[in-house]
Order: sequence, then C-alpha cells, then structure tokens
Amino acid sequence: MLLLRVELPNVPGSLGRLATAIGAAGGDIEAIEIVEKRLDGTDVDDVLLDMVDGVMPDSVVSACNAVEGVRVLWISRYLAGGNLFPDLEVVESLTADPATALDSLISALPVAFRCEWAARVSVSGDGFEIERASEGAPSSIELKPGSGLDRQTVGDDLVAIAPVGHARVVVIGRRGGPEFLDSELARLGHLVGLAASIARAT
Repeated sequence: MLLLRVELPNVPGSLGRLATAIGAAGGDIEAIEIVEKRLDGTDVDDVLLDMVDGVMPDSVVSACNAVEGVRVLWISRYLAGGNLFPDLEVVESLTADPATALDSLISALPVAFRCEWAARVSVSGDGFEIERASEGAPSSIELKPGSGLDRQTVGDDLVAIAPVGHARVVVIGRRGGPEFLDSELARLGHLVGLAASIARAT
C-alpha cells in the first residue's frame, strides 16, 4: 500500500483526470482524502493506493506529474492498513472511555495523521519527559521553547506540536516528510483540545 500526497487545481474534472492517470500507470485507488484547501485555488489530497504487481511507484509519480496542474508532493509506503482514519473515528475512540481519552489519543494519532509516531510530553525546567508514546516514538524528545501550535524537527523527524494545558504537549512525528500543513496543525490542536476536555469531564 502506498500513500500519495498531491497538489491539484480545485476545478471540476481535476480529480477524475488524476484518477485516470493513476489507473493507467498501474495504481488502484483505495481511498482519497482532502487534506487542505488553499486560497490559491488548489487542493492537497492524500491518495491511498495499491500497485499492480511489477509496477514501480515512480511510474505513478510520473503519470500524476504529467497531468496539467498536478504536482506530487510525497509518496511513501503506508503501513496502517487499507483505510484512511477520519477524525470522527478518533473522536469515537476518545469517548469510548473518557477517563483514558488522552492515552487513546496517542494511539490514534499516528494513523489519523499518517505519521510514524505520537507522544505526550511534560515540559519543566528540568527538560522534557515522555509520559506516553506510541510504537516508533524516539526514546527522548527535545523541543525548542515555545507555546501554542508549532512545527519543529526532532532528530530526522518533522514534528507537529499542540499544547495540553500549561506544561504538557502532544507531539506527532513524520520520518522524512511530508511536512505538516497548516490544516493538519489546526486539526491536531482541535483533537488535542477535545481529548483534554473529555478527560477533564470525567
């Protein structure tokens, strides 16, 4: 399974032309999700696809880039199964057991954001301590000082950060890319805030 992130014009027929190009190059689309709608009239979409045996991903990239107005931003293996994981499913996992909502969030975020790992980190004068982490998270996380939503680099990973109250943050990481978009940063902040609210209500 592959995850393809593409930029394409927000005009009728663009998605159809993209799907046709992917199919002609040997790709079988499993799911498509709009990640960001931009003010310049373009969309960023994530496309989950399988490849016909013997077909290389480069052929899909070339076919997509040949479609007018389309630009491939990223392609990589996708190990989370055959479906994208919408935010609604994240919310359902949080409300299933409100007392553990912040822990459930850490488990759900890597799939929801198609990234390698997630962690909840406490911040103090002594540094950063990982309170809970998903599989694949680094053993230590050093962040630059800041408050609010942010993007940074931890080792070789691109990370997005959202605060949880005063002295804790949730961090999600991608190994190598793609970069976290503004819309993804906003989604992360919303989901973290929602999980914190659910946990406080118990």
